[in-house]
Amino acid sequence: MPIKESDRGYVREFLSQSAATGAHALLTVNPTVPLAAVDAAKAREFAHELESLASGFPGKLLIRFAPDMNAGWTAWGQQPDTYVTAFRAVAQAFESRDNALMLWQPFLGRDYPFGKNRSAPAPGTAGFASLDTNSDGVWNGADDPYAPYYPGDAAVDWVGLSAYHDDTGGGAAVNTLPAAGELAAMLTGADFYGAYSAARGKPLLLQTAAYYSPAAGGPAEVEIKSAWWKQVLAEAASARFYRTGAVVWDEKTNARDTGDLTIDWRLTGRADLSAAAGAAVRQSSLVTGPVTGTVQGLSDDSAGSVLAGTAVWVAAVALFLVAGALWLVPLRSRPPWEWTYRDSFSRDSRVDMLRGLAIILVVVNHVGMTSLFQLFTQEAIGFVSGAELFVLLSGLVLGMVYGPKARDGFGEVASRTSRRAGKLYVTALTVVAVVFVISLLPGVNADALTTFTDQGTGGAGRSGAGRTYDLYAGMQALLQFPVPAGVIPAILLLQFGPWQFNVMGLYVVMLLISPLILAGLTRGKAVWILAGSVSLYAAGSVFRFRLLPSQFEDSFPLLVWQVLFVLGLVGGYYRRPIVAWLSAHPWLIAGCTLLTAGFAFMSWANPHVANEFDVRLQLLPDAGYRSMYDHFFGRTYLGPGRLLNVLTLLVTAYALLTAYWKPVDKAVGWLLIPLGQATLYVFIIHVLLIAVVANIPLLQEGHIWLNTAANAAIIALLWVMVRKRFLFGIIPT
Repeated sequence: MPIKESDRGYVREFLSQSAATGAHALLTVNPTVPLAAVDAAKAREFAHELESLASGFPGKLLIRFAPDMNAGWTAWGQQPDTYVTAFRAVAQAFESRDNALMLWQPFLGRDYPFGKNRSAPAPGTAGFASLDTNSDGVWNGADDPYAPYYPGDAAVDWVGLSAYHDDTGGGAAVNTLPAAGELAAMLTGADFYGAYSAARGKPLLLQTAAYYSPAAGGPAEVEIKSAWWKQVLAEAASARFYRTGAVVWDEKTNARDTGDLTIDWRLTGRADLSAAAGAAVRQSSLVTGPVTGTVQGLSDDSAGSVLAGTAVWVAAVALFLVAGALWLVPLRSRPPWEWTYRDSFSRDSRVDMLRGLAIILVVVNHVGMTSLFQLFTQEAIGFVSGAELFVLLSGLVLGMVYGPKARDGFGEVASRTSRRAGKLYVTALTVVAVVFVISLLPGVNADALTTFTDQGTGGAGRSGAGRTYDLYAGMQALLQFPVPAGVIPAILLLQFGPWQFNVMGLYVVMLLISPLILAGLTRGKAVWILAGSVSLYAAGSVFRFRLLPSQFEDSFPLLVWQVLFVLGLVGGYYRRPIVAWLSAHPWLIAGCTLLTAGFAFMSWANPHVANEFDVRLQLLPDAGYRSMYDHFFGRTYLGPGRLLNVLTLLVTAYALLTAYWKPVDKAVGWLLIPLGQATLYVFIIHVLLIAVVANIPLLQEGHIWLNTAANAAIIALLWVMVRKRFLFGIIPT
């Protein structure tokens, strides 16, 4: 809240899937603006927009506003007076909507007040009295963990509780079997169920899961989770807790403690566990099934435009005619000499221009504002993002720069690349530390950098869409004394850091390996190098295992993404022979051009719509398109179609820039080339700009024209900083 334009499609699809199964829908509403900004006007705007998205939905909408508000780890946590005011404003906005129910859900108060939120009222300030419920002048575990945050019976329709089987107490990982009556004790602790559900006549939603660490030993995962699941089912169906209205098992994985220990909370992560859970449901007294009539295919007329039928094929013909003309004009009519690129032995400006384009794609997509720029940066030229181009072109530049030096001596190349790798590694550590410090500053929202929300394109596939991961989980232990033993190694292994910068770890590793690859190329082993790289890519794609514990392996698996860097490195080393060979075989360039146009045409049929100005083509049913995308064009594991698309796009773009250099350079060279020559500098600065944007509430409200202007201003600012060489002596370039 506010709803971003990019979220509209996900919300609508979720409601469509819920309607198709006859289910009610639970919507967790996390404010991305300060609680004090959630006033009546903001709440009415939010309710109106959600009502529009829920048009035709037959079930109830449970609006879970700012859950775990009594905890210290949420941005809205432990601010009772402000929270209550915001909750009431949202409840008032939904009051006239019959299908909306307000859900109030604190976290289990067993360890209250947890780690205290930096925004919590300090002693002696306004609001502290609300936290100090026993009026002893101290806010501690003796104070009520729930009462200060309760918005009142008039505002609350359902009550909820986040209660997990977890015996770690925030300390070292430990796997334990649930104790008898453990869940019942949680529900009755501080008389939560009695005071807020039974006495007030409010249905209860229980959100739960069971802690399991694969590396901690002890009882087996199936034993722990099956025992907890059976306890949950038993209590939910018991007369003692008869007002239980819903159970949510939190399907997630995350890192904890030292940052390198994966915690698996899922009930469906293993086939045997899923089967046991299903059997337990069937054996319980609970009745499952649709609770509303089922509705298929809720449409969202406000989210972009869809072209179907004849319009699709008109677009296809136009696209291929343009692609054919771009290829034929320089081949047949020989444009004026001054149009073509004049090769230089010092630096290839075509590569700099492509790098500048790639970094703009990266910046726009990482900043994440809903704007017109999205229409051109989110796979608009095929199944390619700025990341693939960036990695491939980085290898290309390395091959061009160090290829000639490798022929003269291996030592110099090894020395230079290792120094460059060291610089990038220190840069990565610095960014990790700076972002961590920013996250500790009072009043600064660093969630855009310290958390990551899966968009369904990661290793978890489309089923992972919507999951949020804490990228700095465990690094707070750095502030303890003594510092836990595993924290420093985790930092050095780049297990923490903003997701927008984690590709830097991949560059460090590839730079360290590159002298060996260059040495092989000088000995004529290019075929063997390519064969080995492709074999590793195939193995990584099939078996999907990681070599390093570093965070970049989650988004850029080393075994897979190395193929782009190696292809670029080999291409840079043999750039002139490859260009000469392609020039002698123009039909190959024509083939790449047509394939690139075909990939672009297919990418326009992606069901995901960036904003209301987006246009998609209806080629396949949405489910069929997504299946094709996941199998052949997946991003994290570089589907074979995506890999081919990247290569054909690079050949096509390089050829077009060669033929039409003068007009293209005049139009956009002034912008792209400087950015392309300082990509590392831009990459570092853009992390800080993301933090700035995330703390300007007006830019989080999805105003497309305002955000478009802001995106343009960011690109202009980066260009000016590069041209003025601002802090070039401090920030690596």
